[in-house]
Amino acid sequence: MKIEFLKSIALSFILISKSGFACAPVEDSSRITAAGGSITEILYSINAEKKIVAVDITSYHPEEATSHPSIGYVRTLSAEGILSLNPTLIIGEDDMGPPTVINQIKRTGIDVSIIPEEHSAEGIINKINCIGNIIGMKEESQKFIKSKILPKIKELNQYSIKNTKEKKKVIFILGLQSGSPIIGGLNTSADGFIKMIGGINSMNEFENWKPVSAESIISSEPDVILVTARGLNAFGNIQALKNHPSLSLTPAVKNNTIYSMDGMAMLGFSP
Repeated sequence: MKIEFLKSIALSFILISKSGFACAPVEDSSRITAAGGSITEILYSINAEKKIVAVDITSYHPEEATSHPSIGYVRTLSAEGILSLNPTLIIGEDDMGPPTVINQIKRTGIDVSIIPEEHSAEGIINKINCIGNIIGMKEESQKFIKSKILPKIKELNQYSIKNTKEKKKVIFILGLQSGSPIIGGLNTSADGFIKMIGGINSMNEFENWKPVSAESIISSEPDVILVTARGLNAFGNIQALKNHPSLSLTPAVKNNTIYSMDGMAMLGFSP
């Protein structure tokens, strides 16, 4: 019993020291507003969904999460809308904002926890542990990690090792801007996802997301194209993407190694 108690204290210290006080426990987590799809998904995964009173519009996994009142988009929140729901705690992803609104909410005395984002498999574990620690459900979060997340990470690592050996160059497309593909550079969620699956980010000469010229894309010679479902809709369909002048001459199009799925599934870094 004493050993387990010390382990619990040690875990809390690690979480707090690594993330400032972002993961510190709060006094009252009975009414949670979740700002960010990954936050909501984790709350459901550790059986804390009964605490949720509202979610943002990126919270659509699981489907029942959409039945909660909406607070709008995670980056453009309204203090009045959130406060009207009488939350005792707001948990948000690291891009929750705008800052003026967050500060306004904090001044009312409501606890606000902003979860640090790490674009890696370890980051997913840390996020789950962090949320569990905040709401007093460490045991539930650790049980979920052990039973569901660690087996998935083990499988992912095997896949990643295989891809690393093949040294596949990858681009990740979010959508289109003035006809140019918007692609994830270094230090983006896309970059983290590419690394997590064992690929090499072909767009490694810039940071953040930006529209990229046809010349730059073609010269980077991507072996694989990843595109969000919404991004694919911006092209029209898969054939329109293949025919796009920025992409038609790439090895990925020639070899038909193009993969599209829900953006949250790839970039949310959640269960």
